[in-house]
Amino acid sequence: MPADTAPGRPAEVVIALSCPDRGGIVHAVSGFIMERDGLILDSQQYSDPASGQFFMRVHARLNAQHTLARLRDDFATVAADFGMQWTLTDSAERPRVAILVSKIGHCLNDLLYRVRTGQLRIDVPVVISNHPDFEELVRSHGIDFVHLPVTPGTKAQAEAALLKLIGHLGIDFVVLARYMQVLSDDVCKHLDGRVINIHHSFLPSFKGARPYNQAHDRGVKLIGATAHYVTADLDEGPIIEQEVVRVDHRLAPSDLVVAGRDVETVALARAVQWHAEHRVLPNGHRTVVFR
Repeated sequence: MPADTAPGRPAEVVIALSCPDRGGIVHAVSGFIMERDGLILDSQQYSDPASGQFFMRVHARLNAQHTLARLRDDFATVAADFGMQWTLTDSAERPRVAILVSKIGHCLNDLLYRVRTGQLRIDVPVVISNHPDFEELVRSHGIDFVHLPVTPGTKAQAEAALLKLIGHLGIDFVVLARYMQVLSDDVCKHLDGRVINIHHSFLPSFKGARPYNQAHDRGVKLIGATAHYVTADLDEGPIIEQEVVRVDHRLAPSDLVVAGRDVETVALARAVQWHAEHRVLPNGHRTVVFR
């Protein structure tokens, strides 16, 4: 935090919003900033003709006399006039993220490296796994590791413990870094819009298990990975980011797995970064992503 910024008084904020499209939205938001001696550093907007919704993300520097709570109270009046869904956050804040993983660790390892080197501005207080395999790796980064086994008979208790831990640690969102357990409908609803998954396939093709084998059987020339929000419909959540790599007939399914792991890490890291920076706005079954 800058030395001249008191606690709770952000030097810079990010406002992200969506609402029914109509005239005056940009004027109202920019006016709110200017009335507080603010300077707009970056602004992106999009009007979707299909849904009739307007989307906007503004990064602004403000006079430090305004607390975050006061800014939110004041902006609520603007938002109410336009029926906005919105967030107003301190751009210096690092969201608290829980990473879930099973027995495949490349995405976990990539995220931890990006956090340690400052490429990914999130705090990871805990990694949770249904297997103990990555405890040493996680603790080497100074992060708590929680082994939470899941069996068909204990799934309900394990998910209750998971939600309790998420609440206790003040987790802002969850990342499934190749976590090979299907979350129940209740957990999906409880964490709606707060869980990002990496699917090792270029959705909507090749859903479910063994997607690289499915891709090989179809003779694909591109394989990819899809980062998406988790919903109760398996692998059907709104897509945040996708990445692909070109392949050919010479590659066996095992070769496709190796090639696919690189694009999985890239797609997931981008999705986590964009969500953490409030660049992803829901638009029905789709997303608007201000990169």
